[in-house]
Amino acid sequence: MAPLALTALAGLAAAWMGFTVLWGVSLRLRDASIADPFWGPGFFLVTLAYLAAAPQVAPRAILVALLVGLWAARLGLHLVARNRSHGEDPRYAAMRARHGPRFSRVSLFTVFWLQAGILWIVSLPVLGAVGGSAALGPWDLTGTLVFLAGFVIESLADAQLRRFRADPANRGRTLNTGLWRYSRHPNYFGDAVLWWGLWLIAVGGGAWWSAVGPLLMTFLLVKVSGVALLERSLMESRPGYADYVKRTSAFVPWPPRKEPPAP
Repeated sequence: MAPLALTALAGLAAAWMGFTVLWGVSLRLRDASIADPFWGPGFFLVTLAYLAAAPQVAPRAILVALLVGLWAARLGLHLVARNRSHGEDPRYAAMRARHGPRFSRVSLFTVFWLQAGILWIVSLPVLGAVGGSAALGPWDLTGTLVFLAGFVIESLADAQLRRFRADPANRGRTLNTGLWRYSRHPNYFGDAVLWWGLWLIAVGGGAWWSAVGPLLMTFLLVKVSGVALLERSLMESRPGYADYVKRTSAFVPWPPRKEPPAP
């Protein structure tokens, strides 16, 4: 079997084992929400597996590992702090109530192993970067700058939202200042951007094929688990959110549309 294929299997095994162990912990805690804070660190675990299985560790591999580690640590800590003392996420609580005694088995396949598989596919740019042996060059510099831009956008958007929610006066209101003035989901946009940055680094190692990773991540953020899922609940629970939608870009930051003049 080719060295890159063996490295890929090592990453898949790490993702599968990590989420399986996490599933076991979730059963003891009766809280499937712990899968969410593990999303970022799970990528770092897979990255370490790629490094361990690779025939050689080139400078590009070290660069990608440092970037993924930076992102994983920030996102993991952010989600742990956000979810602390909130109990099980309502999505998982609803699944638990719907499936009853079968929830333990259902959650293994539809929550933990599903996330493991998605994580492994999204991590393909990391695999491509680790497997590339070419010297660092313009693609790597460009990719690093794009990654850092996405990282800053995601971090700043999360910080702005955290401060907004911490003020009791904002309960039930919609954040429409800062980055949130230009995008309804700037944190998701930043997340997509940084994965495209990692893909550019992988391109420097010849791994054009790894574009499937950021493509899947962007699709999920926009159409499945990100924008689309959150918008449905916000439209129902936030007064005035419909007006915010009319004037604000959903994903890519853009100047807000002007309100039409009153008749």
